[in-house]
Amino acid sequence: MKKELGVKPYLFPMPVLMIATYDQEGKVDVMNMAWGGICAENMVALNIDEDHKTAKNIKEKMAFTLSIADVDHLAEADFFGIATGNKMEDKFQRSGLHAVKSDKVDAPVVEEFPLTLECKVAELQHTAYGFRVLGEIVNVLAEDSVLDEKGRVDPAKLGAFVFDQFQNGYYKIGEKCGQAWNSGAGLMKK
Repeated sequence: MKKELGVKPYLFPMPVLMIATYDQEGKVDVMNMAWGGICAENMVALNIDEDHKTAKNIKEKMAFTLSIADVDHLAEADFFGIATGNKMEDKFQRSGLHAVKSDKVDAPVVEEFPLTLECKVAELQHTAYGFRVLGEIVNVLAEDSVLDEKGRVDPAKLGAFVFDQFQNGYYKIGEKCGQAWNSGAGLMKK
């Protein structure tokens, strides 16, 4: 029997995404966010509070990078969700991570994160449901260490983790348990 839990944002898994931007002085800011993801083949959607420093930076630079957080940098990724750039001037420096300027957009690439999407803002949306950034992916950068022999990202090598909205935990992912468009093919014959 199922128990009613009310209205909650209960989907699992939720990605742990790192949004990196520059402020008007060129200082790196990184924000941990879970309420976003791919919304089209070459597009991402980010749902963030407009009062975040990251939102201000995105509106000013019209660019950002979006990285997958990995288990090796879980503490830093979590810190980027705890600390606010509005109150902590040296937020990125405290993390001990390093960034370089993207060749494609006016945003930083955090060197330690293994997978980064370089994005330019396609649209800023203000709706009754909040502030949303639609970003066009102009390039993807991946460390060689997370690629398979065909040059594709291997989730088992990525070391990514996801957020659980039920108990506020993080869970490592990467074990393959099926093949898309194949595991259910037997049901087509019924």
